[in-house]
Amino acid sequence: MLDIEAEIMDTKAYDFPSKMSESGVHEAGDPVHHMLMRVTIDKNYVIQDVVATYGAAPYRNHCTGIADAYRKLIGLSLVKGFKRSVREIMSRTSGCTHMTELTDILPTVAIQSMVKEARAKQDDEPEDSQQRPFQIDGCHALRSSGEVVKMFYPKWYEAAEHTEVVPE
Repeated sequence: MLDIEAEIMDTKAYDFPSKMSESGVHEAGDPVHHMLMRVTIDKNYVIQDVVATYGAAPYRNHCTGIADAYRKLIGLSLVKGFKRSVREIMSRTSGCTHMTELTDILPTVAIQSMVKEARAKQDDEPEDSQQRPFQIDGCHALRSSGEVVKMFYPKWYEAAEHTEVVPE
């Protein structure tokens, strides 16, 4: 199991009126939002537990009351349609905009956290393996037609088709 955390905190450099503050003023430097989401995943990137907490929220318990709803994410895979599923489950008034935004980074962090295991698994495969490395075409640098793939994964390199643009 692996715990992954995502956090957001914002402050203002100035005081501003706030009906939620006992003094009626939200003071400069105090967090407006301070939210943390922790997910526990297994080796298959499936969420086993979720904890959503608030250190600060602009509407206090009116915001924080939604925290337990994020347990609905338990059972989702971070690598198979995760963002779409989260938006379906936690859309609009079913969730907190900022807490839901924290979920966007979770798949990337999970994959980066377990890259050593994924690479070790690839290293155990024979050179003539037909298993394409998972990271190819996952980003611009690792596009199958790029120099990085040509250098590190030559078997999976695919030269880009060049089309000549003829001026009119």
